[in-house]
Formats: sequence, structure tokens, C-alpha cells
Amino acid sequence: QVQLMESGGGLVQPGGSLRLSCVTSGSDFYFVTMGWYRQAPGKERELVATSTITGGTTYADSVKGRFTISRDNVKKTLYLQMNNLKPEDTAVYYCNAVIRPWTWGQGTRVTVSS
Repeated sequence: QVQLMESGGGLVQPGGSLRLSCVTSGSDFYFVTMGWYRQAPGKERELVATSTITGGTTYADSVKGRFTISRDNVKKTLYLQMNNLKPEDTAVYYCNAVIRPWTWGQGTRVTVSS
């Protein structure tokens, strides 16, 4: 069973930046499209960015141009660079496989507030 461990969240002012990391266990990471998801208070979890095994990326319109997803297949780690953060980016952020998600990790909380 793949384990997911997200980190890097915190409190940041509007316009600030954070870099999230997601370390995975096992070897499945190499073979799957990975995604960053987020769940804001009172809302459903949404997919905000994906990274394919060949390096292709997609972004939700709400984060396009501000967030960058990347992966290190040697370290089995997924990253999310978040720039120009807005209060509406406040959420718990999770990583997971996109097609067949594994058991969800604890996530990492991002709070954007002045």
C-alpha cells in the first residue's frame, strides 16, 4: 500500500509563496499520473494540478499561471510551487494518484491571510 506524506503548508500573506512536497512510498509513483488536490472548508475536494509520467502538466483555471507542479521520480516526490497566493487558495492540500487514488494522506494546511 502506497503511503503519502504531504508537507510544506503554513500561514502566508496574500501574494506570498509556498512550496509543497509529497513523499510517496513504494515504486508505483513511477507509473502513474499524480495530482495535487485541495479541500477548502465546507467544500468538496478538487483537483488543482496533474503531472504525467512523461512530464505533462495540467492546471485548474483558478491556479493557472500561479502554481507549478513537478515531480522527482528518483526521490518519488511530487511538488507544488505556489506563487501569488490568494485567500481563496486557503485549503488542506493533498497529493494522490489521479486515475486510481491510493489511501489519502493527512494533507498539509495552507492558510492565506493578512
